[in-house]
Amino acid sequence: MVNYHSEKLKSGLYLVATPLGSARDITLRALDVLSSCDAIVAEDTRSMRKLLNIHNIKIDDRPLISYNDFNGDRVRPKIFEWLDKNLAVAYASDAGMPLIADPGYQLSKQAADMGFYVTSVPGASACITALTLSGLPTDRFFFEGFLPATKEKRRRKLKEISSIDSTLIFYESPKRLVKMFDDLVTIMGCLLYTSPSPRDQRGSRMAGWAWKKKGGGGGGGGGG
Repeated sequence: MVNYHSEKLKSGLYLVATPLGSARDITLRALDVLSSCDAIVAEDTRSMRKLLNIHNIKIDDRPLISYNDFNGDRVRPKIFEWLDKNLAVAYASDAGMPLIADPGYQLSKQAADMGFYVTSVPGASACITALTLSGLPTDRFFFEGFLPATKEKRRRKLKEISSIDSTLIFYESPKRLVKMFDDLVTIMGCLLYTSPSPRDQRGSRMAGWAWKKKGGGGGGGGGG
């Protein structure tokens, strides 16, 4: 079992990175904070409970509440109330680093604006993991996050950023992935898509699909 310890934390908001896949891809400091904080705020409480159980961290009578795009305005006052009572509050995304394409931005910003202590407990990040596995240049990159859901707006956004001279990184829902690739090929031409996964594979079947659709011939996955 991973060795972590509980300690008295300074009151404030702790932005805790959580694993992308394997529950072991979490830092000892993150476990320390999750074990020691007075309250936990999570984008997905079920995922958080599972993570805590895997690492044998007891929630006991500490509050664990959900915070997401739909309830953020309603939940933030409760969190600020905890902070005002000098509690240490941990906030965690469903997976990866909080605030990166994540609903926690307003929570962090408003807490800092109100004078509360806000700190980061760094760890896994999906966009950086994808970048390091892609085989694409890592010295300069642009992270767009999620593209618009509709075709017209998505293509307009792709045209807007197509001239950026760097590696481009996007997040996308699996349900829209094929449509996104169709637009990427149409607007930007052939490119490499990297899908971080437990297999740590470079490229994907979708990359091959995009390459073939553009008339590049067979094979996918590798290339630049």
